[in-house]
Amino acid sequence: MTPEQLMTCRQTPLRLVIFDCDGVLVDSEPVSNRVLAEDLTAQGWPIGTQETTELFLGRALPFIRATAEAKLGRALPQDWEARLTQKIAAAMRREAVPIPGSIEALHALDALGVPWRVASNSAHSEMRAKFDRLGIGPLVQGRLHSYEDVRHGKPAPDLFLAAAAAEGVAPAECLVVEDSVAGTQAARAAGMDCLGYAPDGEDTPLRAAGAVPFRSMRDLPALVSLALRKAA
Repeated sequence: MTPEQLMTCRQTPLRLVIFDCDGVLVDSEPVSNRVLAEDLTAQGWPIGTQETTELFLGRALPFIRATAEAKLGRALPQDWEARLTQKIAAAMRREAVPIPGSIEALHALDALGVPWRVASNSAHSEMRAKFDRLGIGPLVQGRLHSYEDVRHGKPAPDLFLAAAAAEGVAPAECLVVEDSVAGTQAARAAGMDCLGYAPDGEDTPLRAAGAVPFRSMRDLPALVSLALRKAA
């Protein structure tokens, strides 16, 4: 299935677009995975950025903690997650940049009258740092959902269901935009269509998880318009 077919084959009206944050709106994953690799190495697990990316893309800190503790054979400090979050937020304030076309896509959805929200396995403090760095803190205010707000982060559906409930729409009326397998699994578990952002081309893991890959955030407004025209 192509992205165009996904939009024109929808059985319900599109009333909400839910974005992942890292790797979809903000090109933050290289930064956060570097900080994570440095921290885990200091904790006694020598690991590089590529490996943290492969192991933890789209995952929340409780999962990372559990994996690291199993690898180390001991518990991490009680305040480890809070301290790591502070480190990542500080790095984001200096280094975060937008995914090409992402900010324009948000403004385009507003112009189309399509509500949107952000649901992320990042902490709220991290998201604030990223979006403030991009200069769109006021734009996203009141639309952010963190793993901190729900019982289970992705790949559980809790985050996406919380975003839909906050907007007052049914899961089937939502479209999720993701770049990770964990996020795609969460979207599908929530009963939502999922577009998989894959700028390097066809992404087999995303498609296998249930997403329909697309290559550019600049294409998203036109894809959403297809769904709106079908519903008109």
